[in-house]
Amino acid sequence: MEIRAEKVEKGTPLAAALIGFVEGFSWVEVREHTLQRLRLWQFEDWETPFAALADGRVVGMATVSKTDYYPLPEIFPWVSTIFVEEACRGRRISEKLIDAANAYAAALGFERTYIPTGHVGLYEKYGYSYLRDIVNYAGGVDRLYAKQLKNLHKGSKQEYGNV
Repeated sequence: MEIRAEKVEKGTPLAAALIGFVEGFSWVEVREHTLQRLRLWQFEDWETPFAALADGRVVGMATVSKTDYYPLPEIFPWVSTIFVEEACRGRRISEKLIDAANAYAAALGFERTYIPTGHVGLYEKYGYSYLRDIVNYAGGVDRLYAKQLKNLHKGSKQEYGNV
């Protein structure tokens, strides 16, 4: 099975396929917000979604965003909304999505990316380090992780479309 991660462009067949994927995914807490963001293409400047494709079918997603569900405007870019359908987990698809997002962020000149999560031990294997606990808008506490983007500098010609 060929698995790749691609940056999604507005109004493309891949954008439509990603919307279809999100309509059926089991992460109900973020489904409606993510659908609205995709349908109305609420991505500004350099913000973008990525889709993971397995044999041409969307099986996962992630976003690179300026903000997330936290009152922390000084922290960005966020690698967020990382989701892989249950039947495809365990195949390092999240890693491909995160690598694509990080290559994209590095090509834009960012030196690090941030991931918010409730998980312990998941993102460390992708090079992220725990920074501190953070409080989301609903009052819940999550963990904030950061990754230094090594060897990818401003003006880099790093390819991010198919990682």
